[in-house]
Amino acid sequence: MRPPGRLRSPGRLRSLLRVRSVAGQVFVLQVLVVTLIITAALVALVFQARRDSLHEAQTRSLAVATTFANSPQTLAAMTGPDPGKALQPLSERIERATDVDLVVVYSKDGVRYTHPDPSLIGKAVTSPIKPLTSPLTETIETVKGRSVVGYAPVTEPDGTPVGSVGVGITVQKVAGMAAQQFPVILGAAGVALAICAGGTALVSRRLLRQTHGLGPVEMTRMYDHHDAVLHAVREGVLIIRSDGRLVLANDEARRLLDMPPDAEGRKVTDLGLSPDIGELLASERTATDEVVLSGDRLLAVNKRRTAPEAGGAGSVVTLRDTTELRALSGHAEASRERLSLLYDAGARIGSSLNVERTAHELAGVAVPRFADLVTVDLVEEVLSGEEPTGRSTVMRRAGVSTIHDGLPLMTVGETVRFPDATPQARCVKSGHAVLEADLDTAQGWRTLAPDRAEEFLGHGFHSLIAVPLQARGTILGSVDFWRSERAEPYDESDVLFAEELAAWAAVALDNARRYTREHTMAVTLQRSLLPRDLPNLSALEAAHRYLPAQAGVGGDWFDVIELSGARVALVVGDVVGHGLHAAATMGRLRTAVHNFATLDLPPDELLARVDDLVARLDRERADQGDDEGIIGATCLYVVYDPASGTCSAARAGHPPPALVRPGGTVTFPDLPAGPLLGLGDLPFESTEFEVPEGSLLVLYTDGLIESRDRDIDVGLEILRGALSHPGRTPEETCDAVLDALLPNRGNDDVALLVARTRVLDPERVADWDVPPEASAVSGVRADVTRQLAAWDLTDAGFTTELILSELVTNAIRHGTVPIHVRLLRDRRLICEVSDGSSTSPHLRQAAATDEGGRGLFLVARYAERWGTRYTATGKVIWAEQQLDGTASEPVALSGDDVLDQWSDVIL
Repeated sequence: MRPPGRLRSPGRLRSLLRVRSVAGQVFVLQVLVVTLIITAALVALVFQARRDSLHEAQTRSLAVATTFANSPQTLAAMTGPDPGKALQPLSERIERATDVDLVVVYSKDGVRYTHPDPSLIGKAVTSPIKPLTSPLTETIETVKGRSVVGYAPVTEPDGTPVGSVGVGITVQKVAGMAAQQFPVILGAAGVALAICAGGTALVSRRLLRQTHGLGPVEMTRMYDHHDAVLHAVREGVLIIRSDGRLVLANDEARRLLDMPPDAEGRKVTDLGLSPDIGELLASERTATDEVVLSGDRLLAVNKRRTAPEAGGAGSVVTLRDTTELRALSGHAEASRERLSLLYDAGARIGSSLNVERTAHELAGVAVPRFADLVTVDLVEEVLSGEEPTGRSTVMRRAGVSTIHDGLPLMTVGETVRFPDATPQARCVKSGHAVLEADLDTAQGWRTLAPDRAEEFLGHGFHSLIAVPLQARGTILGSVDFWRSERAEPYDESDVLFAEELAAWAAVALDNARRYTREHTMAVTLQRSLLPRDLPNLSALEAAHRYLPAQAGVGGDWFDVIELSGARVALVVGDVVGHGLHAAATMGRLRTAVHNFATLDLPPDELLARVDDLVARLDRERADQGDDEGIIGATCLYVVYDPASGTCSAARAGHPPPALVRPGGTVTFPDLPAGPLLGLGDLPFESTEFEVPEGSLLVLYTDGLIESRDRDIDVGLEILRGALSHPGRTPEETCDAVLDALLPNRGNDDVALLVARTRVLDPERVADWDVPPEASAVSGVRADVTRQLAAWDLTDAGFTTELILSELVTNAIRHGTVPIHVRLLRDRRLICEVSDGSSTSPHLRQAAATDEGGRGLFLVARYAERWGTRYTATGKVIWAEQQLDGTASEPVALSGDDVLDQWSDVIL
């Protein structure tokens, strides 16, 4: 079916004049009529030439009269408002063109529309004339001689006479003029055809505009379809005019309103309709699903104006029978309320993975929409995250909600023991809900608290449903629904709803229980992997804070590692993600950092080793098909040297540390960021900076300064403001930072490490340059003996001399210049020998026949710790001896102890 619209293109117009269209058929008919007339005129002319002048004149006058009378323009003009004005010019033109003497157009009453003498126009002939039914001729005598007048009737297409045309010609003009009339007749035929074509086109265009471009077949088919649909739908349809008269009513509307057969065309107020429906149909207001009583039916009425923008428009009304729906409305409303309650329960219950809160949500969602009192009791194991081993009737109250005040209820957290006769015990043992429709006559529920039963009845409670909370085949507890305000007791349909509500809640409770168990395990693992206490070091005073995420555990960690030479390593790291995997990964990285720190590696080399380890672990997981790899880890490693007051630091994608100087100035040292651990695409860089004594080094994870509603730059400025207060201890600084940045706790883990630096007193440090000669060893021993005496450590003199002798001898024999000795008095006595060689000695067990190779063995035996660290210019071999007595007293060696290291056979 073509879409409606106007057709304006010439090609479209030509298609409308095809023979199959109505316009084309009318046009062909007009062409045929005009062609027949022209043909008849030509034949008449031929015969006129062969007959005598009289016959010639008769034929010619009759042909002109007939041609003029049958022209469509003549009929249109005669039926128009001013026939004379339209036909007089045409008559004069025909007189000149056909060389006739007279062309007169008469009305059917004999009034002249045209005449050569204008004074006779509009006047009737003297003798009455009868309406012509066919053409005729009349011979008369005039002043010009004998003339022939031909008359032709002008009729409507159905044959109704409109008037006549009279054409007069003198006989003497006829002779020899037949041939001259051919061009005139052909021209008239062309004009007639043009008029026919133009008129047909105009009429066709208007018809198409009115029918929206639809043809007769399409309009017929569309009407049939619309009529079939209109009377087949199960909805009444009315069309009412602006004056209140009914235009159309389909079969369903007639049935619903009991209309009489002749309803169409009458006013709706005269159809005997019910007052309500009659008033609505007759009014001008609109309606949307307005329920109106009509007889014994309830009708939903929709009413709209046919043209809302136009005045005086009619209305379209639809009617729908809702009588049966009204009978079900009560049940539907109850079902809707329960569905709404279940929807709210799904949205509210289980909003958090907390067992107690989930129990409170279950109790709160059902009051007062389904119950007036709800109690939730859970098995003890559920509250601790464990899975119940049996169906116990000893529970702990976890949630209560009621509309009544002053009820004698057990409080939340109180232990409840249900006797076997109670509905709660029966529902737990059977696994199905138990209904007590009449509490007044039931006795089992009274055994729980006989002294409170009457008080419950006094508050109006009359029915109870006890439902087990069962998930995955395990009974987690029970929930009780008590009713007091509604008069009707609970029934079986309420039991089904209560079971469904309890099933939703049981799944949420079981999820919370499982989460509680896993969370407890993860927190335990995390706490076991984090340092419990920080070491007590003379290089700095440290304090820390660790705040786990509100949901789950994360991978943030911190550490303080004691290094050689009284140095200290401060470490903070973060593993992306939460849960057991993040906690376990954090423990592995912390252990790796500890192990690499014992090698005395520079910060950049240590991070490179950890980066290689993370990459290797990821490859191993990928080879094993484990998708849960380390998806990101950061680390900040800072080494502080109290002897020089400097820090060396490197970071792997971690925020920079904060340095708070004694005056309160806060800066963030510019450390190269470095890639995340495990990427391995860029090297790490170390940066060294001065740290004045009494400064604060603040290390933290990104959870402290960054959040969903705060940019990291804003967090750094808040941190700067919280740190710019001199005189605070590390503990006070931790509290101030958390109060400023995390007043309400954050969603991510937070690790914070604050250390106040100390610098070793120069009086506690002694050092000497050693020439590369074997004779210099005795001078070193003498200098060390004097320094130990100054420090009042003469008891450690022999051991220290032995250790330094071996280390200096190794440096002279196997190392390169410069050779330097440094003695540090801290909590331990530290001996350091440095040289320009990067070759590190190794401890080995000397053979019985070896004369040497026992020096490092002596050092390892009589020093508490020893080791090697590398510098930019060489290496340092160090050894520590305990002085404070916490581990062991200084070892005083005799000559026999030393000689015991060699075999008697050799000696």
